[in-house]
Amino acid sequence: MQEKMDNEKINQKLDKIKHKLVVLSGKGGVGKSTVSTNLALALSKEGYKVGLLDADIHGPSIPKMLGLENQRMTPSEKGIEPVNAQKNLKVVSMAFLLQDRDSPVIWRGPLKMGVIKQFLGDVNWGDLDFLIIDLPPGTGDEPLSIAQLIPNNDGAIIVTTPQDVALVSVRKSINFVKKMNMKPLGIIENMSGFKCPHCNKAIDIFKTGGGKKASIDFKIPFLGDIPIDPEIVSTGDSGESFMIKNARSDAAKAFEKIVDNIEKIVNKKEVK
Repeated sequence: MQEKMDNEKINQKLDKIKHKLVVLSGKGGVGKSTVSTNLALALSKEGYKVGLLDADIHGPSIPKMLGLENQRMTPSEKGIEPVNAQKNLKVVSMAFLLQDRDSPVIWRGPLKMGVIKQFLGDVNWGDLDFLIIDLPPGTGDEPLSIAQLIPNNDGAIIVTTPQDVALVSVRKSINFVKKMNMKPLGIIENMSGFKCPHCNKAIDIFKTGGGKKASIDFKIPFLGDIPIDPEIVSTGDSGESFMIKNARSDAAKAFEKIVDNIEKIVNKKEVK
């Protein structure tokens, strides 16, 4: 009975959200949370109302990247209020509930499932165009919980880096998504090449093209590639918006192109 009530409450909240996008990766270290954060920023910059759910219970990092480390979610008559990062962008994270930023979360599966239910059913997300759900790497409790609790999501975006060791995990992620009856929305290749600031020569530090090859092999869309940009690191560490501060950079333009491709997919148009 309780589970049915929880699911009904979650469905009521999610009915107000047009598009639910899950962002995952097969392994850590590919910059998935950075990609999720900047996708949310890019969408909000386009005028969409966006929610960003940091569903990495053990290692929440999105508040740090948005300069929200000292913020807290607050209760209201409509539920738990998310933290407003900027105009059109609401954020929910486990980091907002911790006593301090160094407190570890030592939880097993059922507790994590419970807090994800609260993030979906008790948070006052309001009317949103997009909800971006950033998951921890792998195919454990959190991805499984999201797949079960939001069966009608628009699909999963898989983030990888170009080298072969990362692509092995990508294939597992794609198969996980399919087994959970989710749609593989597309692949993003992060850290794809680097332009030398002194000579403008392109350097393939981690190779390039692996993500595109995986998309061809699995017959799913390739959303785009994002070059290495030191400013993404520095703005994330300082809590500034990369998409605003570095709007003319190649990486910012790459995010904008990816957003354009996502728009086409959710609106059932062809991605080129």
